[in-house]
Amino acid sequence: MTTQTQAQNKVSRSKTYDMVYIAVFAVLMAICSWISIPTTVPFTLQTFAVFLAVGVLGGKRGSLAVLIYILLGAVGIPVFAGFSGGIGIILGNTGGYIVGFLASALVMWAMEKFLGRKTWVLALSMVLGLFVCYAIGTVWFMVVYAKNAGAVGLATVLGWCVIPFIIPDLVKIALALLLSRRLAKIIKID
Repeated sequence: MTTQTQAQNKVSRSKTYDMVYIAVFAVLMAICSWISIPTTVPFTLQTFAVFLAVGVLGGKRGSLAVLIYILLGAVGIPVFAGFSGGIGIILGNTGGYIVGFLASALVMWAMEKFLGRKTWVLALSMVLGLFVCYAIGTVWFMVVYAKNAGAVGLATVLGWCVIPFIIPDLVKIALALLLSRRLAKIIKID
């Protein structure tokens, strides 16, 4: 086998692995969205899976996994919380938080690109990504809710959609950070 053929085989195998890893993490996001942890305000593990995907796969592949997850849900496959799917979910009151997952992944990718893949960078990017997700989701909620039911104040929306989730989301970030570092060593993605 020539050196050129070996190089082409390696590139082809690398792309195949990339597609498989991206698909696996898109499925993991769906599974985590179906897991609802019953508390006073029940929460899912979607954000955990988003942070884990980018933490393990890196910014580009992780963002693609999040995009595929959202697109699967948009076309009606029940990958969102409560086994729901469809464009109506994304266009609904809480759809901005789903769109915010992609924005979170993109923030993490940007930070990785400029600051590298150090643990402190990943931790900071997860927190900033969560903030971006909250911001997009909250504004989206206020706009859609106002169209459907009337104006609602920022404090009310934060009380409904953000404040109850801060501590669980920070716990999910800590778990995603810990697991992503360990899984990245095992998977060894270039």
